[in-house]
Amino acid sequence: MKIIKHTLADDSAAYLQGYLREDAPDQTYPAIIIVPGGSYTHIPEQQAEDLALSWSAIGYQAFFLRYSFVAEKQPLMPAPVIELAQSMAVLRQNATTWQIDAQRIVIAGFSVGGHIVALFNDRWADTDFNVQAHTTPDAIRPQAVILGYPVITPKAGFPKDQETLAQWTTNAASIAADQQVTTKNAPTFIWVTASDPLVPVQNALAYAQASIQQGIDTELHVFHHGPHGLALANQVTAWKPGTNLPHVAHWLALAQEWLAEL
Repeated sequence: MKIIKHTLADDSAAYLQGYLREDAPDQTYPAIIIVPGGSYTHIPEQQAEDLALSWSAIGYQAFFLRYSFVAEKQPLMPAPVIELAQSMAVLRQNATTWQIDAQRIVIAGFSVGGHIVALFNDRWADTDFNVQAHTTPDAIRPQAVILGYPVITPKAGFPKDQETLAQWTTNAASIAADQQVTTKNAPTFIWVTASDPLVPVQNALAYAQASIQQGIDTELHVFHHGPHGLALANQVTAWKPGTNLPHVAHWLALAQEWLAEL
């Protein structure tokens, strides 16, 4: 395995970290970009790496995105969404070198990373967004997106205070991902726990409903119990008692089966 770090811009701390399989020099692999959570203040890098390595183990060229934080840009949006678009373009630009099947690039976002991915899913085909990102729709189109316990809209209970929201945006409606779903959205897999105490399940439900209304291939799994931030939901990413949950951990196999059907 080869580990790489690709800086996205000279004036930004954002970067892509990749875990590249090198087992067969003439083979191409599907790719995945993990967009971790962290409330827009940080990312849990060990958890992001564990998630990436879990996808590497099943045959993906796996990456995680370290996007911009609120301490680095005010207001933050849309910088992380643009950085994700640029990351998609970088993967396609380097598809041959990195042995990537350019038609099979998936994005998986967790918590606020899910917010970034959901907004990107809404906007990847939009002309004005691509002008901002200096990309083209063909360069950034995802095959599919996966959302784990995502933040979707400020109206659904996260963030809980106006001071935090003001660090994110001056226009709350502009970051309500459920209100911007279009028929161009990529197939979407969503998983969440009904008892999430931090980011209410209503976020995931709102995005799933909006996706279904637009005719998007959508799969939703609401597990009955579990705290926020479960990641793999197994012993690898368990960070406190009650976060190693074998039932919830099935989400990974379910997502893989769904992708195989696509």
